[in-house]
Amino acid sequence: MLTAVAGTVFIAAGAFWLSFTSLADLARRSGLSVDQAWAWPLIVDGIIVVATVAVVVLAGTRAAWYPWMLLFAGALISVAGNALHAVVTATSDVPLLLAASVAAVPPLVLLAITHLTSVLTRHAAPSAPPVTIVGSEVQLHVLDDESPNEKVGPESAADLRASGWSNRAIAQQLGVHPSTVGRWLQAHVSPAKPHSELAERS
Repeated sequence: MLTAVAGTVFIAAGAFWLSFTSLADLARRSGLSVDQAWAWPLIVDGIIVVATVAVVVLAGTRAAWYPWMLLFAGALISVAGNALHAVVTATSDVPLLLAASVAAVPPLVLLAITHLTSVLTRHAAPSAPPVTIVGSEVQLHVLDDESPNEKVGPESAADLRASGWSNRAIAQQLGVHPSTVGRWLQAHVSPAKPHSELAERS
């Protein structure tokens, strides 16, 4: 995992540098001074990096639309700027379409690699144990990989059912299908004693 993250960071740095130099030169050719031109690629490509991280963090929430919008806008501006710079600086020996296509690769790679880096780092981060609120008490259910049957199984389902949990809630808590919970609970219900046995004891 560490090697994959290091590789993505290295590739992202190279793509950022190529895109940065092209956009900075385009900014200088557009009238910005040398002291100001360097800030323009930082703004454009910086939006891609920050928005990509925000998309990963806010995945599945309603607020994710805004970083997605910034991500597409930044990527579009960066690709267009790099392609335009290639067209402006291309020589007669290089077809304009080829120059623009080659120049568009670094910002696209920056977009893809930044997203991949965010996904890898988030996947590598340890996840917190699930928290279950029962009545007024907060309990932490930690799953033990060495003895999963002791933590997740019919016994746990029966205990939660006795606490008033529904089959669906138990299934979500234990990470199984509700039908599995139903089979577990049926197996834990003691079979009714035969009528003849009850009559003999009476």
